[in-house]
Amino acid sequence: MAQSPGMFSQHPRGLFICFATEVWERFSYYGMRALLIFYLMQHFGFSEADSFLIYGTYTAMVYVTSILGGLIADRYLGARKAVTLGAVLLVIGHFGISFEASVQIFYLSLALIIVGVGLLKPNASTLVGAMYAPDDSRRDAGRILGSL
Repeated sequence: MAQSPGMFSQHPRGLFICFATEVWERFSYYGMRALLIFYLMQHFGFSEADSFLIYGTYTAMVYVTSILGGLIADRYLGARKAVTLGAVLLVIGHFGISFEASVQIFYLSLALIIVGVGLLKPNASTLVGAMYAPDDSRRDAGRILGSL
């Protein structure tokens, strides 16, 4: 019985890596959004108002740093280095949060996560687009797969 080609077999090999990186970035970002207020209130004893203020600042800064991350990649690093650096900063930030340390280490770790997402988020789709020729009919499907 012949196997039908898989979803990724019709696309460049690097698409799967970009797809997996995007999945973990989104898991990181949305997972953090889901748990941040509870973590701040239960672990550090922040008030509800302060927790929501930090949550709102975190969410806003991710989007602001995404603009800066795109500019940094365009002018200095390139998309590949920006995505790699962003992924490394994300891992270090989540590693730092996993320790029950001081609130200063928590803020530093949160800042690393923000900068990591800011570098990774806008540049991952640029990498996917660069895998295809401009007139390749698979290009739009690759971008959809790469940004799921």
